[in-house]
Amino acid sequence: MIRLFRVFIPASVLALLLSEAVLILFCLVVVSVGVTDLDPEFFLFDEGGLLRMSCVVASMLAGLYFQDLYNNLRVRSRLLLLQQVSMAIGVSFLLQALLTYFNRDLMLPRWVMIYAAVLMLFLLPAWRLIFLQIALSALGQVKLLLVGSSSPLVEIAERIASRPELGLQVVGYLDSGDGQPFGDSVTKLGPVSDIRKVAAAVKPDQIVVGMSERRARMPVYELLDLRLSGISVVEASTLYESTFGRVSTRDLRPSQLVYSSELGPAPVSVAFQAIYSWLLALLGLILLAPVMVIVAILVRLTSKGPILHRQKRVGLNDATFTVLKFRSMYADAEARTGAVWAKKNDPRITPIGRYLRLFRLDELPQFFNVLKGEMSFVGPRPERPEFVQALSEKIPFYRQRHFVKPGITGWAQINHKYGDTVEDTITKLEYDLYYIKHLSPSLDLYIIFNTLKTVLLGRGAQ
Repeated sequence: MIRLFRVFIPASVLALLLSEAVLILFCLVVVSVGVTDLDPEFFLFDEGGLLRMSCVVASMLAGLYFQDLYNNLRVRSRLLLLQQVSMAIGVSFLLQALLTYFNRDLMLPRWVMIYAAVLMLFLLPAWRLIFLQIALSALGQVKLLLVGSSSPLVEIAERIASRPELGLQVVGYLDSGDGQPFGDSVTKLGPVSDIRKVAAAVKPDQIVVGMSERRARMPVYELLDLRLSGISVVEASTLYESTFGRVSTRDLRPSQLVYSSELGPAPVSVAFQAIYSWLLALLGLILLAPVMVIVAILVRLTSKGPILHRQKRVGLNDATFTVLKFRSMYADAEARTGAVWAKKNDPRITPIGRYLRLFRLDELPQFFNVLKGEMSFVGPRPERPEFVQALSEKIPFYRQRHFVKPGITGWAQINHKYGDTVEDTITKLEYDLYYIKHLSPSLDLYIIFNTLKTVLLGRGAQ
């Protein structure tokens, strides 16, 4: 896997993205040469044809990305794949139409777009099916030997089985007798004491250790010898982080965080984040002011109560602040229930409030919190003091999420649904710890881009 934007991305995904960009450009060039009467060299270079095509390629890739076609490469239905490619083509046509209002020089001729779209409709799905059958094998897979049977190792094995694009293959595991059993898809190769013999037989590229030194004998010297022989040896927590994009808290020890060389946040990154968060919030207020006025009017006309909902939340270093949101619940929603999590089909939410939450419009007043320095544009979701107190008693490392400013959007928000259980909260905490560990402008940029997809598709709201 390759690390971009502080995120681990499978090499196969990048290879597919680049190959599809070339394929889309190929379709456009072939059609433009065949359809137009212009000299190809003159049209492509002197008339800016390549620049126009680059706009179409970018819009097509964005359409495919928004259809989640780069999140999981496994094709579950060829008909669904055809529909998703059609949607991406529709996005590119829509953006071409919008260009008429801004810069007509960036538009491609109509018939070039139409003929190229037909060609792409056949070639893109066919290439993806071919890529899965041939390219993934050509890229090769990293063979993993699992040592132990901790819960993170079991989850890793399940993840690898469902995500072939990760480029990983579990050749088996060595039982330490101190964990939970694997499924039938993972072969038991013997006890931990046989690690030398098994490694010589299966020749793994990497050994992943997930066992407790207190409950079973860790083969330290055997692992050292194998490491010196050229085989990579990593802890299960390291592989878990790269395959899931979050820090596993099941076997996490405080010393792992204390001695981690990558544990953030770096002071420079935090200072830079404060600057661009303030600028983004100001820009957001200017551009979305008309939308905020319309939302305020709708909230006022559809239910009794104030337009803005003010609520105490826990921020940086456990300090409380008042978060601002457009009111999406009835004014007396918690008069009887007290502080409780929102749930699916929550009766406390107003009819207009459901749409505000679906497209995150209720969050827009938080731009003011960012301008005041209470929040960042990106960060862990700020939680209510009542919940923080209860969750901190139940969940280890929960208070560590307050060592950075909370955000309007965040790594957990784009990767996991709205949490209304302790289990969901633990999962989101693991994403928050990953974000704190890797906080950087590049990761924030990646999160903001993915937030657009989350908002436009109305995902994760409750």
